[in-house]
Amino acid sequence: MSQMPQLSACPSCEEPLESGDRFCGACGYDLSAVPERPADNPTIVMNGQASPPAGPAGAARPAAEPAAPGRPATVHQPADLQGTDPGGRELPSPAPQSPPSAGSPLSPASGVRFDRPPEPDEYPLQAPDPRIAAELPTPPEGTRVCVACRAGRVDDDGYCENCGHAQPRERDHMEHEAGPVAAVSDRGLRHHRNEDAFSLGCVTLPDGSPATVAIVCDGVSSATRPDDASLAASRVAGEALLAALPAGTHPQQAMHEAIVAASHAVNALAEEPATAREHAPHQNAPACTLVGAVVTSGLLVVGWVGDSRAYWVPVDRSSPPARLTEDDSWAAQMVAAGLMNEAEAYADERAHAITGWLGADAYELEPHTASFKPDRPGVVVVCTDGLWNYAEAAEEMAEVVPLDAAVRPLHGARVLVGHALDGGGHDNVTVALLPFPAPPQGAGSA
Repeated sequence: MSQMPQLSACPSCEEPLESGDRFCGACGYDLSAVPERPADNPTIVMNGQASPPAGPAGAARPAAEPAAPGRPATVHQPADLQGTDPGGRELPSPAPQSPPSAGSPLSPASGVRFDRPPEPDEYPLQAPDPRIAAELPTPPEGTRVCVACRAGRVDDDGYCENCGHAQPRERDHMEHEAGPVAAVSDRGLRHHRNEDAFSLGCVTLPDGSPATVAIVCDGVSSATRPDDASLAASRVAGEALLAALPAGTHPQQAMHEAIVAASHAVNALAEEPATAREHAPHQNAPACTLVGAVVTSGLLVVGWVGDSRAYWVPVDRSSPPARLTEDDSWAAQMVAAGLMNEAEAYADERAHAITGWLGADAYELEPHTASFKPDRPGVVVVCTDGLWNYAEAAEEMAEVVPLDAAVRPLHGARVLVGHALDGGGHDNVTVALLPFPAPPQGAGSA
């Protein structure tokens, strides 16, 4: 009577076993039905010679023919042996295989195939190949064409119908020049969309002198529809200024009224049906910050709510630059209260938490305005924190403003946006440049 194999665990349920167990105490498996483990008889020993042990059923393996000089020894194929299952029963014989023909990629020593299926020169693309664009019909005139394949029509969702490429959105990068004033806005390198907006304009005052206007808004990312808020505020504030100044309203009063009008426009975005609020009760009302400037022949007026800023940079860089606005932010409040110095406050993680903004859930609207009468020519930099985070102090801003920014404002705005992107582009970045004094109408970038 053969001895029961010694098992450490049940083959059925892996329950640990003790010596002498005939049945598993957990699942009742009959341990006597477990076949004995076959002896470990390697076919190739360490010296490379074949070992001819007997199989489980006692059948002897065919002996290998001795190798003749210059000819490899015969290697037996799996079909040369009669296989058995673990219980010792013979397995059906496999069908005989014909020897490899001449030129076959089978190895004569091992029977392993060394050939591979031919690989295609090119693998199929997930989307239609843009290179077949030449075969597509030319889209009708006025149709928006894909920037990638240059032939496919762009659908209403912003994707090419030919190659599937997502198209750049209109607000990802914007540039505009209005006479002597210019602005550039960019999405930056980290944000999925541009939530900044701006508006520019030139008007003639009642006395015939010129005036330039720039409004820059930064959407509050934690609020609902921040891009809509900044766009509405910039448009309404710009339109209000361009209407009030030719009518004779003092620029500082016109700036105050423009900020109030922008606030009403942003508040209106929150007037949604009750059902919309029920679907998203956790969302805040649309909100944004605002900073603007009006430049005339002898007066400079700025207005703001939030932490977007305005800087003064003189053409003569031997004169000191200056920051013209004070942030509505946690850091600014700490400095104003004497609780921290500026370096400590802006190093705190709460530094950029704003305390003032345009929106239906703002604590209280407090438009800030200030007027200046510079005694020398210069340029006014109106920007969001996407720029001033990389040139916070007035001296730092003056260092990155090109020397010819007053005569080439669009070029200067591009340089400043590039400075922010080179610094990391962590936020949307928008900047407008206004030369002081306001040049005569018709003057622009050189």
